[in-house]
Amino acid sequence: MKIPEKFAPRLGMTVCGVLICAVAVSIFKCSLFGVDPFQCLAQGSWGRFLSSISFGTYYVFLNAALLILDFFLDKHYIGIATFINLFLTGYVVDFCQQIISSVLPDPSFPVRLLMLLVAVVLMCFASSLYMTSDLGVSTYDAIPIVISNRTPVPFKFCRIGCDLICVGVGVVCGLMPGLGTLITAFFMGPLVDFFNRKFSRPLLFGKEKAAEMNAVK
Repeated sequence: MKIPEKFAPRLGMTVCGVLICAVAVSIFKCSLFGVDPFQCLAQGSWGRFLSSISFGTYYVFLNAALLILDFFLDKHYIGIATFINLFLTGYVVDFCQQIISSVLPDPSFPVRLLMLLVAVVLMCFASSLYMTSDLGVSTYDAIPIVISNRTPVPFKFCRIGCDLICVGVGVVCGLMPGLGTLITAFFMGPLVDFFNRKFSRPLLFGKEKAAEMNAVK
């Protein structure tokens, strides 16, 4: 297997991105403003069809199904970050959520709103890091990337479309989205794209190469 160019910085961006994303998810959950779009789909479909098994087991099966789909769509996006996401993220989220809950057991509405905004920005920044590092992405993140690569539609709009579909499935299954769900559905794609262009690509490739990449789509 050929080692990618600039492997060390790519690996650093991958690990930092996944860990920061896990911290962001824990802040998001503690803000009590709903779940992100993919979790809306996961929790809604689980509650509607397979609540007889544990959510953790169902979530593993759901991600395994998406992993198989990603393999056939474009296995290039299955890599180190994919498996770090699968096996590490949940534990980091649980650990950070316990710490935040112990420090802020009953946050006020303004604090919750601030937590939500911080979580969304961090989540988008982190997603940009490990997407740009190109050592794999989460099973769900790969789908809008592949769609964007195979169509003229920019990534940010592909992401919005996929997120809205997830929210729609969750609603049909009986799970009502919260404020945080709607914010991430409409703004995560554009924010990830912003961080790709302004930070992650210049960090990894340099400003000149990043400008050429940004001009493509």
